[in-house]
Amino acid sequence: MEVHVRIAVPGDAAVLARLRYEFRASIGDAVEPETLFLQRCVPWMEERLCPGSAWTCWVAETRGGVAGNLWLQVIEKLPNPGPELEAHAYITSVYVRPAARGTRVGEKLLAAAMDWCRAHEIDSAILWPTARSRTLYARAGFSVAGDIMEAVIHPGRALDHG
Repeated sequence: MEVHVRIAVPGDAAVLARLRYEFRASIGDAVEPETLFLQRCVPWMEERLCPGSAWTCWVAETRGGVAGNLWLQVIEKLPNPGPELEAHAYITSVYVRPAARGTRVGEKLLAAAMDWCRAHEIDSAILWPTARSRTLYARAGFSVAGDIMEAVIHPGRALDHG
C-alpha cells in the first residue's frame, strides 16, 4: 500500500474532525453526538491548522483517502542558560483507521513528526500511549520517563489522554 504523508491544511479540518471522533469513540463511549462534536471540532481544527499556530498535524493518505493522522503541539520552555533546547513537543491523537493498520502508516506519521522535531530544535517529545501503541513508540526511541508527574484534574471526564 502506497502511503503519502503530508502536513495538514485548514481544508483538511472536516476529515480530521471525523477521524478524531472515530478514534475517541472507538476507545470509550462518546458522550457527545457526532454532529455536535463536528460542529465544535471543525472550526477549532481549522484555526489550529493555520500558519503560526503551535499545532501541526500530519495526514497519511492512501488510494482510499486519509488513512490516519498525528497531531503535535509545540510547548515553549522558559529561556534558560543551560544546554537544553527551549521547546517540547506534545504528540496526541495518533490514529490509523482499522483498514490501514499493519501497513506502516503509524510509523510513517511518527517518523515525519520526529523529523520535524529535529528540524525545529525540539528538546523532547511526550505522549500518552495506548496499550496497543506502546511498541510503535518504543521502536521510535520513546521510553518511559521516571521524572514526569501528572495530576488528573477532572478524572470523571478523562477517558485517556490521546
